[in-house]
Amino acid sequence: MEQRLLIYNTLTRRKVPFEPLHAPNVGMYVCGPTVYGDPHLGHARPAITFDLVFRYLKHLGYKVRYVRNITDVGHLEHDADEGDDKIEKKARLEQLEPMEIAQYYTNRYHDAMKALNVLPPSIEPHASGHIIEQEELVKQIIDNGFAYESNGSVYFDIEKYNKKYQYGILSHRNLDDVINESRQLDGVGEKRNQADFALWKKASPEHIMRWPSPWSNGFPGWHCECTAMGRKYLGDHFDIHGGGMDLVFPHHECEIAQAVASQGDQMVKYWMHNNMLTINGQKMGKSLGNFITLEQFFTGKHRLLDQAYSPMTIRFFMLSAHYRGTVDFSNEALKASEKGLEKLLNGISDLGHVNVSDKCDPETEKVVKELRQKCYDAMNDDFATPQVISYLFEACTVINKLIDHKATICSECLDELTSTMHTFAFDILGLKDERADSSDAREEAFGKVMDMVLDLRAKAKAAKDWATSDQIRDALKEAGFEVNDTKDGVTWRLNK
Repeated sequence: MEQRLLIYNTLTRRKVPFEPLHAPNVGMYVCGPTVYGDPHLGHARPAITFDLVFRYLKHLGYKVRYVRNITDVGHLEHDADEGDDKIEKKARLEQLEPMEIAQYYTNRYHDAMKALNVLPPSIEPHASGHIIEQEELVKQIIDNGFAYESNGSVYFDIEKYNKKYQYGILSHRNLDDVINESRQLDGVGEKRNQADFALWKKASPEHIMRWPSPWSNGFPGWHCECTAMGRKYLGDHFDIHGGGMDLVFPHHECEIAQAVASQGDQMVKYWMHNNMLTINGQKMGKSLGNFITLEQFFTGKHRLLDQAYSPMTIRFFMLSAHYRGTVDFSNEALKASEKGLEKLLNGISDLGHVNVSDKCDPETEKVVKELRQKCYDAMNDDFATPQVISYLFEACTVINKLIDHKATICSECLDELTSTMHTFAFDILGLKDERADSSDAREEAFGKVMDMVLDLRAKAKAAKDWATSDQIRDALKEAGFEVNDTKDGVTWRLNK
């Protein structure tokens, strides 16, 4: 069935039909992490958001080239032209090479993404591996008259650019506001205007990471890498650029200015941004004591956490809110998501135990026949995952009725229901059942032990030894097993 996807474009502030520049090919660039610390929730949300976009576009039949960068140089401490390089500062503190720091935390980021079932991108370029491309970008901007050299550094001339184009087109800011909001920064004396941003910085004597350039031995400004690498791997014009809402200004605004100043027009057709997240209603920050890494969520080792929360609980919780909505993490909300995820996974698992009838009852048939299109309609409305999850929960209610023999389903409808549930829960939302054991041999042995225990219980019941029968059932329940006696026999499953 043909699907018409609508995407909210931050540039135009409205939902618009998704029409790729070169269908069926789609180019998507997403800002990745600056690798100087352990991955946290702020890394997880854009990764999950654009993993969802990646999965759904591929599901619709598009050939997606997904580029997500690693920032391992040039991101200064205060996200502008002030302070230390974040990776260099960490390297000095730990007495390691900067690239040791970058590699260590890149590995940690990859491990966390794998746990969250985030698919790897098609290409993962590193800023430090594309210095030449960034220098070429700076040269183009200088040649076109929109940048100037000052004491070995190169700055983007915002006022000159704004006379021909519009600076602030993405964030809807005018230049006067930008100038008024700019703080007095170190090095502002080198600039014509304090709002000008660095394209290349001359390295101070103590700066470790430096490369030769026509202007000085130094390093590229933070904003250059995404423009240069996006162009290298996706071309002068591509479909989607994504990231967190905190990147709209200045990072993405500067990216637009760099692209237009170097080639005369924008590179990106659709700008997508996920919203921010909070912890118990507060912005996450180390100074507030509510900074929680993903590993701490997974292990429960943080004073604000009542327990450990699995990677799929985190993923399910994030998908339970629209990507453009704010998300507030709390123990209560995460525990509710844990129960919701278990309900969904139990429903899908129970499909394997449903008895098939000659025909469906009308209510079941209606739910099954409408489910797939309702889920598509939600996804096509700017990736409305909360609606998709609500429809899957409605299907779980039907599945419970089927298990309890309060409804009937035919073979064809059962196949359709199973296919739809698997497609949207696993393939598109990217959930997985963490309770499943990866070892087939261990699972088989586990099943044999359960069969033996349940056989002993059945013999106790046959002998009317109700005390032993109940004792076995209660012991299994305490160990996390749910045993159900039905007219078709005994069923069991292991709960979380």
